[in-house]
Amino acid sequence: MKIKSIVMDKHAVRRALTRIAHEITEKNKGIEDVILVGIRSRGVPLAERLSALIQEIEREEPRTGKLDISLYRDDLSEKWDYPVLRGTDIQVSVKGKKIILVDDVLFTGRTIRAAMDAIMDLGRPQSVQLAVLIDRGHRELPIRADYVGKSVPTSLQESIQVHLLETDYEDQVVIMENNPDFA
Repeated sequence: MKIKSIVMDKHAVRRALTRIAHEITEKNKGIEDVILVGIRSRGVPLAERLSALIQEIEREEPRTGKLDISLYRDDLSEKWDYPVLRGTDIQVSVKGKKIILVDDVLFTGRTIRAAMDAIMDLGRPQSVQLAVLIDRGHRELPIRADYVGKSVPTSLQESIQVHLLETDYEDQVVIMENNPDFA
């Protein structure tokens, strides 16, 4: 695979997250009963960044959590013989709360379906909303994001890679082109 294009640099990532933080506080009329839940792995640092940005806006830090959806995936047997479990860590009850799932890329919708199943097993929230840095289309399930950093139309021969400072030592979003000679 090779880089086809850079769709977001560190400044664009920061601006998109700042906008999403403002949209979350506006739509929810503050952050009372809001829990930002990052889907492992890159959704977690995005949720933490959104929490810090919301704290700057509201002068109060929203609660955050980490969600491991490994055992909820419908392609579990196709992807791994032994999935790596990193654990769910949500310190408060989700019952009656406004859950905002946070992920890096929205693609087919299957990850989000698995995340909703995992959240429902923890309790019945008041609502579930979705914030993503990138929406690349190609939905297989009727799922859409409430908050989107950037919509990036892609072909199925392309992939999106989100690089974050916390995991990849840089903030950048790139489109990768699959090389058909090596497929």
